[in-house]
Amino acid sequence: MHRMSSAVRPSRRAASFTESVIREMTRLAMEHDAINLAQGFPDFAAPKEIKLAAQDAVAADLNQYPITWGEPELREAIAAKYERTYGMDVDPDRNVCVTCGSTEAMISSILGILDPGDEMILFEPFYENYGPDAILAGATPRFVPLREPDWTIDEAELRAAFTDRTRGIVINTPNNPTGKVFSRDELTFIAELCQRHDVVAFTDEIYEHITYDGAVHVPLATIPGMEDRTVTISALSKTYAVTGWRVGWAIAPETLTNGIRTVHDFLTVGAPTPLQHAGATALSLPDAYYEQIAKDYTERRELMLRILAEAGFEASAPRGAYYVMADVSHLGLGDDVRTAEHLVEHVGVATVPGSSFYSEPELGHTRVRFAFCKRLETLEEAGRRLRRLRRAD
Repeated sequence: MHRMSSAVRPSRRAASFTESVIREMTRLAMEHDAINLAQGFPDFAAPKEIKLAAQDAVAADLNQYPITWGEPELREAIAAKYERTYGMDVDPDRNVCVTCGSTEAMISSILGILDPGDEMILFEPFYENYGPDAILAGATPRFVPLREPDWTIDEAELRAAFTDRTRGIVINTPNNPTGKVFSRDELTFIAELCQRHDVVAFTDEIYEHITYDGAVHVPLATIPGMEDRTVTISALSKTYAVTGWRVGWAIAPETLTNGIRTVHDFLTVGAPTPLQHAGATALSLPDAYYEQIAKDYTERRELMLRILAEAGFEASAPRGAYYVMADVSHLGLGDDVRTAEHLVEHVGVATVPGSSFYSEPELGHTRVRFAFCKRLETLEEAGRRLRRLRRAD
């Protein structure tokens, strides 16, 4: 056997973070025939209109490379949607980069704007990709906790996190995994700090249309002074139940868009052409569509909270997105990882260990995350399985 060269190994950068825990839990769900309340993809149909639009685009032979930063039809639909919904002035030719989902929009934006050695502020708990995004960019993450029970910002802690090396901050609202919706007052405070320290904000707003109890999504870019230092990121995935299409976008001032587009071009070239054209149809759906999905998700949220209460879990109601963080310490099954393994293997319900959303695993060791973006009958069956835990007490 030949001796392995020391150069034949993964990069130190790749070795510094692990595989996605969320995707791992999906594989375990499949292995154990469990109901997947781990990964945030719907198990119900996408709107008929956009599926037909995708089929029509393929049939029309719109199957070759797109314009790298997005087909004109989709960029124009994005600009029109943001003007109609939020009053934002978006130039489709200068301010939009279409990407392979919001995940690629985020990493392309961070790579296109931050330099190695820059610091980037992350609120925690946070969606698991943001940490590796910082590492890939050579940036240093600085973590600021959201304080329970309402996941509020401690202004003194956030103020102290800004240094002369801070160049970026990530805001995810509505938030995964907490369900927090950042208020206008909170965003105004963040905006003041960004302007004082000359920081760019990267806002992941993919759950923008999924809010509850009167919560209102406010794009950070609409706060005075932030229009020239905000990258607004979203995608078709969650709003239109097409998480596998991988069509997202970043909206930014022209100077920042140029950097994002350059990185995007060399990462992925472009998002799928026929699905971009279908995306233009999606973004043109009437207001009634968004009102209906908000109503439908409210029903799912109430059912999920009732199921968790009946099974003995402690959980607070999210104000946005479609996840619930639940305390599992009462189960006596060990930490979050062991509990999640028990749930998927012996109960038949897959969740995500809470530690995957924190910089230090022990901060999330008493929680798991449930995703409720499923049919009501799927959630009901999950409830029947979870109630076995209480009967076993």
